Amino acid sequence: MNTDKNPWKTLSVAEVYDNPWIKVTHREVLTPAGTPGIYGQVHFKNTAIGIVPLDKELNTWLVGQYRYTLNAYSWEIPEGGGAVNASNLDAAKRELQEETGIQAERWTKILDLHTSNSVTDEYGLAYVAQGLSFGEAEPEDTEELQVRKLPFAEAVEMVMRGEITDALAMTAILKTKLLLDRGEL
Repeated sequence: MNTDKNPWKTLSVAEVYDNPWIKVTHREVLTPAGTPGIYGQVHFKNTAIGIVPLDKELNTWLVGQYRYTLNAYSWEIPEGGGAVNASNLDAAKRELQEETGIQAERWTKILDLHTSNSVTDEYGLAYVAQGLSFGEAEPEDTEELQVRKLPFAEAVEMVMRGEITDALAMTAILKTKLLLDRGEL
């Protein structure tokens, strides 16, 4: 199978919705089987960035907030968006400082992911932040955050119990666990 050749053919693209964060398009397509079809695409205008802060004792920090789209409270790693054409590391440093007041000396990029590639082109990545120092959080006006320090092992258990369901947080926590187990962090 040739994985470089796109078997889909786009016949038309119509913008349905646009705001500063996303654009939604409706597409008339020919499927890989050559039959007519439709596709809706959500284009994200920022990169999703997550950070797993780890101190020397293997504690981490989670951020809790009410997620409007889920109509539920969510525990996550510190996360945010970074401009597509800007430094992802600078955006990660800014988000960690804003949400937790933490700064880090050492940053390790641990993953790249597509959050839901059946309907969106959103790209995300995550870092582990180490060599931590602490200051005051500076959340955005639209954020009502709760910051929680806990052993990293407990964050892993929260993922396993289904208490953390955010895709970027789950993936970053489990990848960090694997890297720690391998002695690579």
